[in-house]
Amino acid sequence: MTGRWQGPVTERLKGRFLASLTEYTVFMTGSSDRILDGVTVVDLTTFVTGGFCSLMLANQGAEVIKVERPGAGDDNRHSGPPFIDGESPYFWTINYGKKSVELDLKSEAGREALYDLASEADVFLQNYRPGTAERLDVDEESIRAHNDEIVYCAISAFGQTGPWRERPGYDLLVQGMSGIMSVTGEPDRQPVKVGLPMTDLITGMWAAFGIVTALYRREQTGEGEYIDLGMLDAALPWLTKQAGKVFAGESPSRMGTRDPVLAPYQTFETADGHLNVACLNDRLWDRLCAALDRADLATDDRFASNADRVEHMRELETELAAAFRGRTTDEWIERLVEEAGIPAGPVYEVADALDNEQIEARGTVTTIEDPDRGEIPVIEHPLNYARATSGFESPPPRLGEHSREVFRDLGYDEAALDELAARGAFGGD
Repeated sequence: MTGRWQGPVTERLKGRFLASLTEYTVFMTGSSDRILDGVTVVDLTTFVTGGFCSLMLANQGAEVIKVERPGAGDDNRHSGPPFIDGESPYFWTINYGKKSVELDLKSEAGREALYDLASEADVFLQNYRPGTAERLDVDEESIRAHNDEIVYCAISAFGQTGPWRERPGYDLLVQGMSGIMSVTGEPDRQPVKVGLPMTDLITGMWAAFGIVTALYRREQTGEGEYIDLGMLDAALPWLTKQAGKVFAGESPSRMGTRDPVLAPYQTFETADGHLNVACLNDRLWDRLCAALDRADLATDDRFASNADRVEHMRELETELAAAFRGRTTDEWIERLVEEAGIPAGPVYEVADALDNEQIEARGTVTTIEDPDRGEIPVIEHPLNYARATSGFESPPPRLGEHSREVFRDLGYDEAALDELAARGAFGGD
């Protein structure tokens, strides 16, 4: 491509050498305080699975380059309502700290530009249905031809192998097929979906974990890696307690907020809301009986041990439910938690969960200033290091906001960028 590099090839190689030397120095001396500083991620994903993965990496200092369809972008930009000035705040929560590049991967120029990005990257992330990456020439083989040391992560609903590999899949379907819905909800009602995209987020976390461990291995061996991650596979390890019952020949069932092996460990209605109570042992059970002014329950043979309480859970629930309706949630928190040391907590609305004295003290919900949009609310990630820094440093990007900036950083001059645009790499005008 004529005019692509600002200087001769030797200058380009010199620049690469100096950049690599800087990254090596940071790695060896620990002089950077952000753990993934120097790691570049090319993210072709849409929606939540890959988006949450690269969000986690951005939080730890990685440079995440979000490659989006020209004129449309990630479908999550338009999910909703509600919208704020035409943007989905849901999109914000999954895309802080990233850069957005518009590339038409169906054009030769767009693919060439993508290969240039991948040649300098550490991680390549996509969540196409199996077969799509091959059709677009962005499969592992195509990308590794430009960067043999890259960590390539392919996320799909059911993985790259097996009879279901080509099926479409979304969180709702995977919640059902993983067994999660079969154990969620009340026993006399239909199965219930968890109220957040649980399997999307589970998969995103597995992807981030796999990428970081693959990068760690690469530091030891110099070899890149390929990660095949299916959402259904990602959800099953979270069944723990329920899988244990199956392994023992039992059938888990829906129990509402009740627990199959602990009692009382559930939600109760109060005079003005709901309260979660978690009694994990007999000592806490005795304290609860005293706090409820129900000493008779502590000596009731039906409730003598946790096993007894589980066996007579319905009767126990009837006794406790009547007592808890007698006071407000705040009154019970003071009586149970502050005075008796019993694990209990209110069932908050989402707004209250995001804004309370504990969250404020921890700085969990903050804001990032955006010159055009003002303050953008941010839910920070929970890793608080003693010797490293994490956190988001920039707001979610506008579509294509960094298209030219990213390629300038790669060495493109303005003439080369204009040529790239003229050839349709960034889509039509």
